[in-house]
Amino acid sequence: MNTLKTPPTAAKASAKATAKTPQSGFQYSRAHFEDLVDTALKHAKKIGATDAGAEASEGCGLSVSARLGELENVERNRDKSLGVTVYVGKKRGNASTSDFSRTAIMQTVQAAYDIARFTAEDPMAGLPDEADIAKVQPELDLFHPWAIDSAQAAVLALECEAAALSTSKRITNSEGAGVSAQQSHFFSAHTHGFRGGYASSRHSISVAPIAGKGANMQRDAWYSSMRDAAELASAQAVGRYAAERALSRLKSRKIPTTECPVLFESPVAAGLLGAYVQATSGGALYRKSSFLLDSLGKRVLPKHINISEDPNVLRGKGSSPFDEEGVQTHARQVVKAGVCEGYFLSTYSARKLGMKTTGNAGGSHNLVLSSSRTRKGDDLDAMLKKLGTGLFVIELMGQGVNYVTGDYSRGASGFWVENGEIAFPVHEITIAGNLKTMLMGIEAVGADAYNYGAKTVGSILVNRMKVAGS
Repeated sequence: MNTLKTPPTAAKASAKATAKTPQSGFQYSRAHFEDLVDTALKHAKKIGATDAGAEASEGCGLSVSARLGELENVERNRDKSLGVTVYVGKKRGNASTSDFSRTAIMQTVQAAYDIARFTAEDPMAGLPDEADIAKVQPELDLFHPWAIDSAQAAVLALECEAAALSTSKRITNSEGAGVSAQQSHFFSAHTHGFRGGYASSRHSISVAPIAGKGANMQRDAWYSSMRDAAELASAQAVGRYAAERALSRLKSRKIPTTECPVLFESPVAAGLLGAYVQATSGGALYRKSSFLLDSLGKRVLPKHINISEDPNVLRGKGSSPFDEEGVQTHARQVVKAGVCEGYFLSTYSARKLGMKTTGNAGGSHNLVLSSSRTRKGDDLDAMLKKLGTGLFVIELMGQGVNYVTGDYSRGASGFWVENGEIAFPVHEITIAGNLKTMLMGIEAVGADAYNYGAKTVGSILVNRMKVAGS
């Protein structure tokens, strides 16, 4: 079972694939986007809008997939959009177009204006207060175009899958491997003084091998995703690790229904952090559809747990100098010593709650869940020792989460652990509990931190859950 404990680290994806000088690949310049946005805002004011906002954006990329040694798909994507929001007093209308001609811009603004005129008034509608607008926009190093063509991407995908298939004769099939290189840029402005935009990129290598035959087949997958292709794990490392994960699940069995501690592997544990964010987000709070209503200033996690947010991490997948409304983002402590220090609020949800925006329109920014009990040596081996006898979960299935009540029930697979050692793989089980109890029941967080988009967390040990088996 050592195969699950050392996921591949960053490495050069391919010297050949990164040899060219990167080009942006964009058809439109920042200056052109500024002109489009300014034209839209000027016209909105001209036809009677109280306020208005607009955003011009463009995205392009390459996706290549291969399966069983053969190239399967090559896709190139390119899209563009101009979105316009118009306010007529406290009435709001939205419209968008992919046509950047002057006539189309005028028609889009008019459409947004007409929608606003016939929409019900909302006292909380409106642009952010000028005091909240981003005045400092640091360069966060988010744009690293990958100069890779379809032939080079195909070579990487084939190498990744070949590494998985060659790991063992028990790797008998594959759902394929993929390479993706994506980049985008935008410019946004509104009539409360905001102007800003930036370019960003996201690249990945992935594979999903299948181990075993017949009724004993098991599938697993792994991927590496980074803003800079030079920081991707190598295709071979991703392939081997995915294969080792699939192999580790062979001869899985059911277990009797029981109640026991549960250790969530770090990629899965990110879902628990996501559940907390969902429950403390403005939309759920003002609709009163959260199991953590009125939790500000109260203990919602054990005293040893902290959650921080930092939107200014260089190359961070959740980094941004401002949110989707142009509000300045700030580093902050979301949970301190188990106490909720802040929610995740947009301008609208903040007004509904009688509070101030936290700069989270569009989501959270580089969250890190940590424990004051965690030590450097608390790798997966150490976390299994802390688990003792119980369930180690590496995959969850289904969407059985009720955010109103906190009731939690998900299909799961993983490993049964006895005396701190993995005994055998298990599948076709269900784990159940209540999120409020589960969050308060976090006993330990591992040092095996894993980044899942805008969230970073190690493996999480929950003291007790119901496990439904045979």
